[in-house]
Amino acid sequence: MEQLELGEATIVYEDPEEGRTEMTVDNEELVYAKDHWMLPVDTDEEGNDLMRHLPRDHVYHVDRSVEEFEEEVATVRNRVESIAKDLQDRLPVEIPLGGEGGPRTHTEEPSSTSTTVQIDTEEVEDEATEAEEGAKEGDTYEEQAGES
Repeated sequence: MEQLELGEATIVYEDPEEGRTEMTVDNEELVYAKDHWMLPVDTDEEGNDLMRHLPRDHVYHVDRSVEEFEEEVATVRNRVESIAKDLQDRLPVEIPLGGEGGPRTHTEEPSSTSTTVQIDTEEVEDEATEAEEGAKEGDTYEEQAGES
């Protein structure tokens, strides 16, 4: 394989018709998403790129020539953060907080106070026993609730 020019990428993949194939494109044109490598192969009459989707299992390797890898990673990170922020703004996110008063949105601050609740275990056990006895007699829950 020849030396890549700065800003180029070469992908080597298995083509069903041509066998092992090597293609060199600009770095920005070679994208990996949803378990596929995507690259432009042609342009239609309207000037739109026609993309080839290559399943990752058909790709042998990808070589890239970049001046600063950190810049490329930072660009990807900025894109992901931007998309995440956009989704966060569009979708109300509820985070269940067991024992803290139910769900809250991502914009609310958590409660800083706690409350202790006393449970009378004898009363709970008595209610459970009554429910079991009612179930044995064939009463439904609604019938039992109506009786009390």
